[in-house]
Amino acid sequence: MQEEIIIAGFGGQGVMSMGQLIAYAGMLEGKGVSWLPSYGPEQRGGTANCAVVVSDEPVGSPLVTKPSTAIVLNNPSFDKFEPRVRSGGLLILNSSLVVRTSERKDIQTIEISATDLANDLGNSRVANMILLGAFLERTKIVSEEAILESLKKVLSAEKHHLIEINEQALKKGASLVEVKIS
Repeated sequence: MQEEIIIAGFGGQGVMSMGQLIAYAGMLEGKGVSWLPSYGPEQRGGTANCAVVVSDEPVGSPLVTKPSTAIVLNNPSFDKFEPRVRSGGLLILNSSLVVRTSERKDIQTIEISATDLANDLGNSRVANMILLGAFLERTKIVSEEAILESLKKVLSAEKHHLIEINEQALKKGASLVEVKIS
């Protein structure tokens, strides 16, 4: 089993954090992982993406050119990465910000209004975690427990109060997968 993931959006949307959490969780579960960030001209507000590979075997290269999954949080990322998803792959969209939909019939698309749902939870910054919850529910690549353990390691001690809302966001995203698959 190997999952090759591209996560893309604007800087500040938690793109890098999502990738780091998946990679760290994979490490905690004894899997081979890689994480390769790519920033646009600015970290906050510019484009950002990362490639994550999670495998039952050691990972030979961190490069992902034909992802099995793309998680896109904005329109420019949709335009760039939707065509690259391999046939049979998965595309997860933040439909609060991505106004286009995929016309491809050879991939599965999950559209979730993550920003709107995050606002409903009381913190717009957990939109990424809603999408991550949907991804985890669909792929089972790493466990929610490993993601939550990773949050404890990745977040500084003074931000541990955010773990609860992040867990709520993960669960919200997971609960939407069956309903939102198109």
